[in-house]
Amino acid sequence: MTSKDFSKILVLCLFSLVGWSQTYQLEGYVYDKDTQKPLEEVNIYEKHYGILAQTDASGYFNFKTSKKQIDLVFYGFQFQIFEKQINLEEVSNINISLEALSEQLSEVQIIAQKERVFELNRLKDVEGTAIYAGKKTEVIQVDQSMANLATNNARQIYSQIAGLNIFQNDDAGLQLNIGGRGLNPNRTANFNTRQNGYDISADVLGYPESYYTPASEGLKEIQIVRGAASLQYGTQFGGLVNFIMKEPNPNQPLDVITRNTGGSFGLYTNFTSLSGTSGKLSYYAYTNYKRGNGFRPNSDYESINIFSHLGYKFNEKTKLTAEVTYMNYLAQQAGGLTDQMFAEDPFQSNRERNWFDVDWLLYNLKLSHEFSEQTNFTFNFFGLQAKRSAIGFRTNRVDQLDSNEERDLIVSDFSNFGFEVRLLNEFKILDRDATFLIGSKFYKSDNQEQQGPGSDGSDADFSFRNEEFPGYPNQYISDLPNTNLAIFGENIFYITDKLSFTPGFRFEYIKTASDAVFTELNFDAAGNIINEQIVEEQLSLDRSFVLLGAGMSYKPTNAVEFYANISENYRSVTFSDINVANPTFEVDEDIKDEEGFTADFGFRGKINNYISYDASLFALSYRDRIGIVQDVRDDNRPILLRTNVGDAIIYGVESLVDFNFKKIFKLNSAYSLNLFVNTSLINSEYTRSDQQGVEGNIVEFIPDLNLKTGIRFAYKNLSSSLQYTYLSEQFTDANNSRAIPNNGIVGEIPQYDILDFSLAYRYKSFKLETGINNLLDENYFTRRATGYPGPGIIPSAPRNWYATLAIEF
Repeated sequence: MTSKDFSKILVLCLFSLVGWSQTYQLEGYVYDKDTQKPLEEVNIYEKHYGILAQTDASGYFNFKTSKKQIDLVFYGFQFQIFEKQINLEEVSNINISLEALSEQLSEVQIIAQKERVFELNRLKDVEGTAIYAGKKTEVIQVDQSMANLATNNARQIYSQIAGLNIFQNDDAGLQLNIGGRGLNPNRTANFNTRQNGYDISADVLGYPESYYTPASEGLKEIQIVRGAASLQYGTQFGGLVNFIMKEPNPNQPLDVITRNTGGSFGLYTNFTSLSGTSGKLSYYAYTNYKRGNGFRPNSDYESINIFSHLGYKFNEKTKLTAEVTYMNYLAQQAGGLTDQMFAEDPFQSNRERNWFDVDWLLYNLKLSHEFSEQTNFTFNFFGLQAKRSAIGFRTNRVDQLDSNEERDLIVSDFSNFGFEVRLLNEFKILDRDATFLIGSKFYKSDNQEQQGPGSDGSDADFSFRNEEFPGYPNQYISDLPNTNLAIFGENIFYITDKLSFTPGFRFEYIKTASDAVFTELNFDAAGNIINEQIVEEQLSLDRSFVLLGAGMSYKPTNAVEFYANISENYRSVTFSDINVANPTFEVDEDIKDEEGFTADFGFRGKINNYISYDASLFALSYRDRIGIVQDVRDDNRPILLRTNVGDAIIYGVESLVDFNFKKIFKLNSAYSLNLFVNTSLINSEYTRSDQQGVEGNIVEFIPDLNLKTGIRFAYKNLSSSLQYTYLSEQFTDANNSRAIPNNGIVGEIPQYDILDFSLAYRYKSFKLETGINNLLDENYFTRRATGYPGPGIIPSAPRNWYATLAIEF
């Protein structure tokens, strides 16, 4: 049975529930008590079983239920909560009046706000001190997700984000690897990655990789803004990924949640959080521990992640928060495979001495102040002290057995800090609303990177052995300072009540430098060292530029919004583009920064909570795109070269439709049933290239079809989901190379499809979650690594299960 057949059978079984009888019906209207005007989008909840209905533009609602006695909760934004017990044998029609909010929300109201009809939301025009009008935005409600959160399963968590391409080679979720629209997913380096609004990557411009990923069990939501985020957040082509952590419990001094998970391949995780509020002081903290054996030999891992948030509310206008994050993990790396090795046994390993270690310390201090109802101010001071170390036997002969000689060691130290100031003001122009945002960001880093010989042992020893192994060919030590100053601004002009125009700009000053010492070796014909030379190299590059962009939004009705945006993007050459000596490829000494723009046009909205949708056209234009090509040296030696491949255009259609069948078929209030379809169709082409055999080729990391669909069903406290993922074939280099059996580094990524199943049951303060990922046990891979954790093919996980017990005190 194929995964498609399985999905169809399950859908038919679930749809058979629609025919169950509904006994009672209630309808009515909701009004503003003061003005007697009808209220739209008021949610009506059954206190114990969740949302039942929502009012339309006339304030009308109706629903059916099999229960004769119900406890209703009416919640409208900026209105007081209203509760009413109703006997449906006596009442079938009611009118409700809500009072404007004048006191603090009750606990019932906060619970009501957490209820979600659809798993994916969008950002409002203005949120805090940020502007999102006219941009393509997506918000994942992680705390409502049915994904395997214990292992940060990105395939499930990001299932409703159109067009994302994910490296799926880490069964513990220690690193997040997502890209989209032709962007390399490696460590999410093409997105500006933030946590609660501040940077968390190694070096925003010099080394934008994200080695740290927050524990999904501690996340409230994930905000994603596509390329138009380049104006407010950073110049990257991908846009913004912002992890929003859970907030302190406002109603209790102490709230404790503990989650323990066990699963395949020796998986064990513990997540324990503490949360509460006492007077003006609030806090939220968690620890997350993981360990496992991995699904291949030589792939053990262990991780600890600690997060703490402390907030102090001086008054209704001023709040100060402090956050500290620490993460450390050690992972053994099983190495890559050739295509032939993958065909023989996709889970074999011929590397026993490869290790990777990360130590990450983040801190942030945020001051929020409301000067008036129209003017808000935020100040973020953030910093990072971190280290990543990689040691192992890595050669371009992927199938070569480990020689047990000295290993290659790379150690990077990251030390950076910065601050970001934002001021948002709402005002009027010619009696029309307008919102102005101005901000500035200063960022300074002082990083160091060293490469040389490590030990010839097999343990996780990250000490250099230069004296023990003289004449090692790949040696350097480099200081890598970086200074960045940005000034940005955007303004929403409301032309009419339904039409808005949002122009914006970003000024960037970037100074990157490198003070490096290299060891150059010359060999004779027999391979003996005849000359060793120490070479010092100092590089400094200053550049400043302005990025421009504009967006438009048109909302003819509450059910639809048309949006359009075009913004310039920029990606500077990173330290790893220049310094690291890699046996699998060489770097062009004339490599330079990338430039281009991103454009989106689409429409989105919700139709009476029946359907949520977002469909858009996009175009992404690159100039001097950086990539890998095949080249030949003067001595006729073939190599892989990392260089500016040329100019490229990427365009396509992205869509998400989520059907709420509970509302469509008026299911009993105890049931919920949603079906989503997420589709991305992309075309691409290199339009210009100085490299031979590239012009006219397809851009790498782009499957023509990227499809994710799933169904989510719930009955009272029992819920389940089934998700299907399909990606068509994609290339990994600009030459569109096909696989070479004994290589593994070069070649296509074949099409693959995966099925995931999840089940959860809640009883009072207990919740049991379980599931099977890769239900049909497909053998597949999503990555050909040119360096760590390879080089070579990095297989994805086979069928695996997990079970989580969560308890809230």
